[in-house]
Amino acid sequence: MLPFLMQMRLDDATEEYTELTKKVIKGIENLSRLREEDIEIGVTPKEVVYREDKLVLYHFQPMVEERLNIPVLIVYALVNRPFMVDLQEDRSLVANLLKLGLDIYLIDWGYPTRADRWLTLDDYINDYINNCVDFIRTKHSLDKINLLGICQGGTFSLCYSSIYPEKVKNLIVMVTPVDFQIPDALLYMRGGCTVGAEALDIDLMVNSLGNIPGDFLNFEFLMLKPRQLGIQKYLDFPEIMHSEDKLLNFLRMEKWIFDSPDQAGEAYRQFLKDFYQANKLIKGELMIGDKPVNLSNLSMPVLNLYAEKDHLVPPTSSIALERYVGTNDYTVRSFPVGHIGMYVSGKVQRDLPPAIADWLKVRAD
Repeated sequence: MLPFLMQMRLDDATEEYTELTKKVIKGIENLSRLREEDIEIGVTPKEVVYREDKLVLYHFQPMVEERLNIPVLIVYALVNRPFMVDLQEDRSLVANLLKLGLDIYLIDWGYPTRADRWLTLDDYINDYINNCVDFIRTKHSLDKINLLGICQGGTFSLCYSSIYPEKVKNLIVMVTPVDFQIPDALLYMRGGCTVGAEALDIDLMVNSLGNIPGDFLNFEFLMLKPRQLGIQKYLDFPEIMHSEDKLLNFLRMEKWIFDSPDQAGEAYRQFLKDFYQANKLIKGELMIGDKPVNLSNLSMPVLNLYAEKDHLVPPTSSIALERYVGTNDYTVRSFPVGHIGMYVSGKVQRDLPPAIADWLKVRAD
C-alpha cells in the first residue's frame, strides 16, 4: 500500500477521491464547452497604426477623456509574444494603465522567418524602435515620448535611450537585465556569463540553425524550474479545472507560454555574445551598429521596476542599473513576486499601474 494511503482513514480517502472525481467530471464539461475565442489574449481594443516588415505598432483605444499628453511606447522582449501585458480583462497591465489616463502604444515584433535570419540588434534598435518612436513623435507633434521596456525589451530601451536621449522624455524599465555577470543565476550561466563561449558556442548554434527555434528557447526556460513548470502545474490541473475562471486563466497562460517566436539568428548571436558573455552594456563597450551605448547618457528620469523572486532576471541584475545611469532622477521599486507575477498577480496589478502612472504624471511637464 502506498505510504500516503496508510496515513489516511479509508473514509477520508474515499471522500477525497469522490471530490476529485466530481472536479474532473465538471472540468471535462467545462473543456467541452470552450471555444478557441474563449482563451483569446490581447483583447483590449487597439488599432494598427504602423507596419514595417514583420513589426506591427498598435495604439490602444483610450478609456478616459483626460489623458497624459505624452504617450507611452511599450517595448517587449523578442522571445515571447507581447500580450502578456494584456493577458485578460481583469489582469491587464495595458487596460489598467489606460484607465489611469495613459496613452499606450505597443510594438508587436511578429514571427521572424528565414528571410529575417540576418536581422541584427542594429535593425531592431536603430531602425524598428527608432521608426516607431519617430512615428509617435510625428503623430503627436512631440520632441520626446515615454518608453516602457519590459525584460529584454527593457535592455533594448536602455540602449535606445542611451543613443537617442533627445527623443525620450521618461524611461521605465521592468524586470530588465542590466548586469549579466550573475554566476548564481541558471539562465545567465547557461548563456555564458561565467565561462563565455565554453558554456554555449553561439557561433556554432547560429551557423548551424540560422534562426533559433522558439520551441528550443521555451524548453530552456521551462527547464529552469522543471518540476514546477513542467510537472507540478499539470498534476495540479484536476484541482482547478472544475472552476471555469481558473481553467481559462490556466489555458490563457499556457497559450502565451507556448507561443514562442523564432529568434533572428544574427540578433540572437550578438545578444548572447555582447550581453551575456561579455557584459558590454555595463562596461561601456557595447556598439549597436555604428553607435556606442553608454548608460551615463541616460539623463532623463528613470523608473526601475523589478520582481524580488525573479528566477529569470535576478534582482541584482536589475538593481545594478543605478550605478551606471547619468540621471539624478532615479527611482527603483520592487514587488514581492516572480517574473510572471509582475504581469498576472492580482496584488501587483493593483499596485503597479498606479505606481507607473503617478510617476509619469509628476514628470509630465
